[in-house]
Amino acid sequence: MTDPTPHPPTPSSSLLGNLRQELTRYVPFSQMAPAHVEQFVAGATQQYFAPGEVLLQPADGPVQALVCLRQGSVTGRRGMADMTGQFEYVAGDLFPVGALLAQRAVTATYTANEDCFCLMLPAERVRRLAELSLPFASFLNRRVMHFLELSQRAVQATWASHAVAEQSLEARLSSLPRKPALACSADTPLAQALTQMHERRVGSMLVLDAAQAPLGILTRHDILGRVTLPQRPLDTPIAQVMSTPIHALTVDHTLQDAVLLMSRHAIRHLPVTEQGRVVNIVSERDLFALQRLSLKHLSTQLRAAPDQATLQHLAAQVGRFAGHLLGQGVQARQITELISHLNDVLTERLVQLVAARRGMDLGAACWLSFGSEGRSEQTLATDQDNGLVFDSTDPEADRPRWLALALEVNEALDACGYPLCKGQVMASNPECCLTVAEWQRRFAHWIEHGAPEDLLKASIYFDLRPLCGQVALARELREMPAREAARVPRFLKQMADNALRQRPPLNWRGALETRDVDGRATLDLKLSGTAIFVDAARLFALAQGMPLLGTRARLEGVATAMRVAPQESEAWVSAFEFLQMLRLQVQLGTRDRDQANPNLVEVDTLNDIDRRMLKETMRIARRLQQRIELDYQR
Repeated sequence: MTDPTPHPPTPSSSLLGNLRQELTRYVPFSQMAPAHVEQFVAGATQQYFAPGEVLLQPADGPVQALVCLRQGSVTGRRGMADMTGQFEYVAGDLFPVGALLAQRAVTATYTANEDCFCLMLPAERVRRLAELSLPFASFLNRRVMHFLELSQRAVQATWASHAVAEQSLEARLSSLPRKPALACSADTPLAQALTQMHERRVGSMLVLDAAQAPLGILTRHDILGRVTLPQRPLDTPIAQVMSTPIHALTVDHTLQDAVLLMSRHAIRHLPVTEQGRVVNIVSERDLFALQRLSLKHLSTQLRAAPDQATLQHLAAQVGRFAGHLLGQGVQARQITELISHLNDVLTERLVQLVAARRGMDLGAACWLSFGSEGRSEQTLATDQDNGLVFDSTDPEADRPRWLALALEVNEALDACGYPLCKGQVMASNPECCLTVAEWQRRFAHWIEHGAPEDLLKASIYFDLRPLCGQVALARELREMPAREAARVPRFLKQMADNALRQRPPLNWRGALETRDVDGRATLDLKLSGTAIFVDAARLFALAQGMPLLGTRARLEGVATAMRVAPQESEAWVSAFEFLQMLRLQVQLGTRDRDQANPNLVEVDTLNDIDRRMLKETMRIARRLQQRIELDYQR
C-alpha cells in the first residue's frame, strides 16, 4: 500500500466531530452507539489515494486495516475478480471485510477511480470494536442479511399506518399460548358434548382417538345442519355428526401456514399437534388480533362472489391488502404467496361460474397455473399464465368446448385486472388446452428435441401448479420435468444458456448500470433482477431431479445437494427476497399511475440502504450466473 502524501496518524481533534456526523449517515455507523462511532474515528488514520493509485493488492500480504471510503470510488479487479467481475465501492463502504476477518491477503487489486479519501482502522482495533458493538459485528459477519433487515424495517416504517396484525406470520404455532382443547371420544353422546360446549362457552368440540390424535370436530355450524334441522336424538354418538377428515398442523408449522389452510378450506378452528397428539387449538381470533387482518374476509367474499362484476370489485382490494402486510413487516415471500392465494381463489371462482353457466363438469378437467402464479410468487403487476388439462377419449371433438370455457375465463380475468398474456400462454390457446397424453408429449419433445424457442416455453410451463377441477390430472405433469430433465445433459445445457441471456446490470467498474427512461435513471427489477434468480433456481432443481416449486424453496433445497456453503445459499435467498420486496414497493407506489413497466425503479429515488443492497444483490446475481457457467459451459 502506498501513500504519496504525509498524514497525521489519527484525525485531528478538530475533525472528530465532523467525521462522527459524516459516518452516521451510513450503515453500520447509523446503528452504532455514538461512543463506538467515536472509537472507530479516533482509532483510524486518514489516507489519500490519487486516481489510478492502488489501495490494496494480493502482494501486500494479509490485510492490515479495514478501509472506510469517505470520498471517491474504488474498483476491485484482476485475480479472482476476473471470475467474479469488478465491483465498485463508493462513499460509506467498508472493505475488504472477508479478507480482514480471515486474516489473509485480498484476491483482487483495489484501485482508486478518482480522488479518494479513506479512514483506515487497524485489524486489531476492528476486532476490539466488534467485541463492543453488536451492530458493527453483525455487519461484518452478515453484510447482506444486515442490509436486508434494515431495508425491511424501512419498508415497515413507510407502511406502518396500514399495519393489520400484531404478530409476525413467520412465527411458529408453538409460539402461541397453549390452552386445553375441549375434546371427547368418538362414542360420546351429543347431549354430553353440547353441554360441555355450552358450559365452556366455546364453539367447537374436538374428537380424539385413544392416542389423542384428532379424528374430527363438531362446530356450531355442524350443529345446525347435522343435529338441529335433522332432529338427531341427543344420545347419538358424536362420531356420526362430526366433520371429518379434520385439517390439522404441527407445532413446527407457521402462522402463515395456518392462515392459508384456514382460508383455503373456509374453517375457523385448527388443531395443533406435537408428535401426533393434540396440544392446542387455534382460531382466527388467535391468529389475527381483533380480526384486523382481512385475508379470511377477502377470500370468503371471493368464494361467495355471485358474478364477474363482484369479482372485479374484490380484485381491486388485493393491492390494498398487500400494503397492509408491508406495514405489518411481513416479508416478500409471504406477501407474494398471499397475493397468489387470493388470485387463486378469484380464478377458481371465475372458472366455477363459467363452468356452471355452460353446464360443464370440472371433474373432467383441471385449470393450471404457470409461471409466477405456479410458483406462488405473484406481485401486484402480473399477467395471465394458465392452461387446461382435460380428460377425453376424443380430444378433437371435446377440445372446442373447453377452449370456449377458457376464452370466457381469460377475458373475465382480463376485466378483473389480470392482462391477457402477450405470449399467448393461456388456456384459450389450443396449445395450452390439452389432454394429459398431449401435455406429456409436448414436455417430452422440449426435453429431448427442444429448439431454443421451446426453452422459453419450458421456463414458464415447468413452473406448473393445478388450481381447480380434477387436480389428479395434473399430478404426472407436475412430476415429469424434474424426473426427465436430469437425464438429458443437452437440455440442461440449453436451460443454462437461457438462464444466462440476461446479465446483471453492472458496468465495467462494477457500478449499477441504469437505463434512461424519460430522463430518469431506471432499472428493471424483474428482467434484470428476479428473473436471474428464478431461472437459476429452476435449472438447479431440474438438474437435481427435485420437483420443487418456488424460487426460495428451490434455492434452499438444492444447496445441500450442490454442496453450497450456507452463507452463499443464504445470500441467494436474501437477494431474491429483497428484489421481490422492492418490486412490491414500486408497484404499490405506482398502482394509481399509468406506467408502461411496473417493474422499473428509479435508482436515484432509493434511500442509501436500498441503493447499496440493490448493488450487492446484483453482485450476488453475477456470482450465481458464474456458477452456472462453471457447471454447464466448460
